[in-house]
Amino acid sequence: MMATPSRSTGIVLALGEAPIFAAGDRVRVSMRFPVGHYRVPLYVRGKSAVVEAVMEPANLDNEEEGFGRNAGSKLHYYRVAIPLTELWPGYAGSPRDSLRIEIFETWLERI
Repeated sequence: MMATPSRSTGIVLALGEAPIFAAGDRVRVSMRFPVGHYRVPLYVRGKSAVVEAVMEPANLDNEEEGFGRNAGSKLHYYRVAIPLTELWPGYAGSPRDSLRIEIFETWLERI
């Protein structure tokens, strides 16, 4: 895969620095239980969501950075909306109600 220039700036992004998801994409939060402190709450793991926004610019993976394993590689955070009916079965509010949370790219899977 070759790096390509950004349409808006003409800047060539390093491999992995272009977002892999876009607003409107359906994703699932990964269901992992790694040892240590990770910044994805347990109650959202395994839940379906919709990407609302790509957070720019790409950032360091702060979880890996905290363990000294990142080596400067950058990926994206995404603001995702998780329906409250997905989080709490039997939720009595509007089916349009959702939780917004920003999650690092490595925790999201396309569905």
